[in-house]
Amino acid sequence: MMRWIALLALVALIAPWRLAAAGETPRQMAVATAHPAATAAGREVLQAGGNAFDAAVAVTAVLAVAEPYSSGLGGGGFYLLHQSDSDRDVMIDARERAPGRATRDMYLDAEGEPQPQRSVDGALAAGIPGIPAALDHLAGRYGRLALGESLQPAITVAREGFEVTPMYRRLAGFRREVLADDPGSREIFLDAGELPELGHVIRQPALAATLEHIAREGRDGFYQGELAGRLADGVRKAGGIWSRSDLADYRVVEREPVVSRFRGFEIISAAPPSSGGVALAEILNTYGALVRRAGGLDDRSVLGLHYRIEAMRRAYRDRAEYLGDPDYVDMPIERLTSADYAAGLAVGISPEQATPSSALAPVIIEPEGPHTTHFSIMDADGNYVAATLSINYPFGAGVTVPGTGVLLNDEMDDFSQKPGVPNVYGLIGAEANAIAPGKRPLSSMSPTFVRNDELVGVLGTPGGSRIITMVLGGVLAATRGEPVADWVAQPRIHHQHLPDRVEVEPGMLSEDQRAELELMGHLFEVRDGFGNMQALAWWRADGRLEAASDPRGEGEATVFAVEAP
Repeated sequence: MMRWIALLALVALIAPWRLAAAGETPRQMAVATAHPAATAAGREVLQAGGNAFDAAVAVTAVLAVAEPYSSGLGGGGFYLLHQSDSDRDVMIDARERAPGRATRDMYLDAEGEPQPQRSVDGALAAGIPGIPAALDHLAGRYGRLALGESLQPAITVAREGFEVTPMYRRLAGFRREVLADDPGSREIFLDAGELPELGHVIRQPALAATLEHIAREGRDGFYQGELAGRLADGVRKAGGIWSRSDLADYRVVEREPVVSRFRGFEIISAAPPSSGGVALAEILNTYGALVRRAGGLDDRSVLGLHYRIEAMRRAYRDRAEYLGDPDYVDMPIERLTSADYAAGLAVGISPEQATPSSALAPVIIEPEGPHTTHFSIMDADGNYVAATLSINYPFGAGVTVPGTGVLLNDEMDDFSQKPGVPNVYGLIGAEANAIAPGKRPLSSMSPTFVRNDELVGVLGTPGGSRIITMVLGGVLAATRGEPVADWVAQPRIHHQHLPDRVEVEPGMLSEDQRAELELMGHLFEVRDGFGNMQALAWWRADGRLEAASDPRGEGEATVFAVEAP
């Protein structure tokens, strides 16, 4: 079951290319996050002597307070780390797990049909969260500072509050009904049951107390003892199925990232239960084979866009059939990420005609917007972190456990409730991603590094099913040598196999390009801005460090010098 992980580790060890002059450092620091308070916390911790991993703790915790529509202590995520002293990359899997009482058909009615709201709204939708364990793991294994020191900025923000912004108001409005139905969420996130006005201050004293508990006792302060009992009891009273043993048994897992190569760059991304690294490798390998077949190609030409769409279509099809939790499912990772497999896919792609998704082999069926967040950090020693975190739908399940301030995720919706039936993001799945006790649901979260002798890029984005293709766009921009501001701001294009349509942002295509692609058989849907990318670029040749926050969001990016003690 685990043989593909060992293979990836071997590939990483024997890869013919490693960073030249690995001892060099950027001599500056950078933080890019989706909220100014989180960026400020990351900078504060770095300037206090912490490293990138301490800053990741601080940023995660502040986002858990100030971005309740995107992440939280009740959620999970993936951290991609690079340790400069050992030149090592590792993924920290803090994905949620299904409770021990979860069953394959728990969201189906008596006729075997899905009941979608049960996996989105309410405590039954919540998996066992991984973020508190990740905070303790990062601080204990990789950080320089005490956990409590890195958590202090979040404790302060939770007690003193943060102001309601346009994004908060928009997403709270989208989920107002479910928030109003839960007493704890109504009291914290609304104003007398109504949508709070801009500038209204959201204070979370119970969440501050929970953070203080974690600061004193580490992971056991959340997953064991009095707080764990309060969480398990509160979830069950709200209709969920958590137990104390579910919490006590939770552990983060260190996994080898997926490594691929494109245009002389090393692309390092998340491994299953993220689908990001595998899908990125398959798309880039297929697209690369098509570009070579064409004798070279502009990524933004009509043919380049057509080939990119066709590569996306096939990778998302394979995602649906094969990928899941590596501790539960055997996956053909070696094959899916191989150049030979991509070359075979490329043979079936016409330069003149779109392939209807219905014409591809059907997914075998046997008997992830601004909701989610990302940050990127680099310290002066050359350690860096890309982390994508989530509670799934905006404000997760909409339930806050009394006395804890913990807003529950609704990540159980990321499982395949029934083979071939789409989830809330339109993604379909098969048995590989079926619900099972203790299992981690498949995710699209794709924290990613892009490296060669001249560039280290650190990037990622929220956006549900579109995450992988948005990161793809950032990777392509990085390999073209474009400034990091362009990686995060460029218009986006997405295809996910089913539904069989291409989603584009305004400005992505000219009228002539769209007309030509439509003649090839592509169907389009124009969508207003999606994603919220946060990225860093260290241009090693001249030592420049750049950071950029997506203009679609409300985040902030900063580059600053190391201050003398």
